[in-house]
Amino acid sequence: MAPFSEIAPLFGEFKHTAFRLETRRGYASDRNGPKWERWKSGADIATEPDNAWRENVRAQTAEGKRFERVRLVDQPLTEGQRFLLASGHSNVSAGEDIRNLPRAEAERIGLPDHDFWLFDSRLVARFVFDEDDTTLGVILSEDPAEVALACQARDAAWHRATRTADFAKAVASTG
Repeated sequence: MAPFSEIAPLFGEFKHTAFRLETRRGYASDRNGPKWERWKSGADIATEPDNAWRENVRAQTAEGKRFERVRLVDQPLTEGQRFLLASGHSNVSAGEDIRNLPRAEAERIGLPDHDFWLFDSRLVARFVFDEDDTTLGVILSEDPAEVALACQARDAAWHRATRTADFAKAVASTG
């Protein structure tokens, strides 16, 4: 297992696509950040100033690369999922394509129950979390069987998931 910081260069080095599957109901990194408190106090966090992540997304997508993400969501959304929906608009504006997929559908189609990044359909970075949703690190693999499973999960999730803007409208209309 490697610290997440060790894979940071991959977000600039990938050639075509960086795909993330998010399966958790919430993340300690969100709950422990300053944006969480602003959101909890009613601030609109949909348009936040650029940060290093969004600057990199802009740079990579300007080169024709794709950042894609599918978030599994519960019905009703958990507090952590509501936060991610509210804050995700800034990442989408930077060029990341974020979609949402109901957890029941993910389970029905057999998606994995763990988070991962898939780089260029060749390298998987599987997250390891503790019981409090804190990232402990990632396990890197180029094993063809594991990469193939991640590619299958990406393809199955991507085509069934709803774009963030459409998902947010649907959530807003249902209260």
